[in-house]
Amino acid sequence: MLKYKLLFCGILFIGLFISNAVAQDIWSQSANMPTARCGHAVGTINGKIYAIGGSITQNSVVEEYNPITDTWTKKADMPTGRGDFACCVLNEKIYAIGGWAENDVTFSTVEEYNPTTDTWTTKSPMPTTRWGHSPVTFNGKIYVIGGATGWPIKKIYKTIEVYDPQTDTWKTIGSIPTPRWMLTCCVLNGKIYAIGGHDDKGTTSAVEEYDPVTDTWKTKSPLPTARWGHATTELNGKIYAIGGGNVYPPTIAYKTVEEYDPVSDIWTTKSSIPEGRIAITSCKVNGKIYIPGGCGISVSDAYVEVFVFKPRSKN
Repeated sequence: MLKYKLLFCGILFIGLFISNAVAQDIWSQSANMPTARCGHAVGTINGKIYAIGGSITQNSVVEEYNPITDTWTKKADMPTGRGDFACCVLNEKIYAIGGWAENDVTFSTVEEYNPTTDTWTTKSPMPTTRWGHSPVTFNGKIYVIGGATGWPIKKIYKTIEVYDPQTDTWKTIGSIPTPRWMLTCCVLNGKIYAIGGHDDKGTTSAVEEYDPVTDTWKTKSPLPTARWGHATTELNGKIYAIGGGNVYPPTIAYKTVEEYDPVSDIWTTKSSIPEGRIAITSCKVNGKIYIPGGCGISVSDAYVEVFVFKPRSKN
């Protein structure tokens, strides 16, 4: 009888071990980008990922990634080479907004990419020139939040600018409570979350929730790891903050990944990205988060690796 009990316990232990292993966060790599990038942007349309631009030599290169074939394809260049710009997808078009180039050039330029025709179209510029800002889409419009102008920084913006692609017009609305640049923003459950970044005092852990319907802000639980130049992506009702830098100029490129639950207003530490990255961006395809490129503590570095994150499932 004892040996059967021991056998049962052993089987139970193995089962629990396997169950736990299946439930772990999974990091992997996909095919490298053809072009090393840092301070670039990505957009996802019809299951394809588009990597655009970057701050290293202000490249204008656009490359399309197919997760099914694990291959990259060169597409039409963005007309205005730049980095640290805002990029978002709306109505199956990609909008590249603002950005920065060498010699203290900050852009208000807006260019629209149509992947079906592989063409770019110039649209109405932002009211202000900005870089290091973050965009989100809500109710058919693009919200541009935060950012700065000049280098060294001349001004950090608190106003929000909203673009309507139907009329090709901009309007300025309320202010973010903590003005900052190199922040990230996500939309979840009809609210916009502004996360981290760099304000006039230094790197911030501020997390603020914006309701576009009532034009009001709420302070939420701070990011456990204050950082700038990180990536955030919403997946399965949670927000994931990945990588980023500790100060400016950076001495640490974080590997840290933290998950935010807006229902409980709680942050949880997740499995780290394999390599620390700054000035990164991310997107989701088929239940996975893709993080292409980025740089280390030197902004002159740029990487081609594409890390893929699949958070563990919870029953």
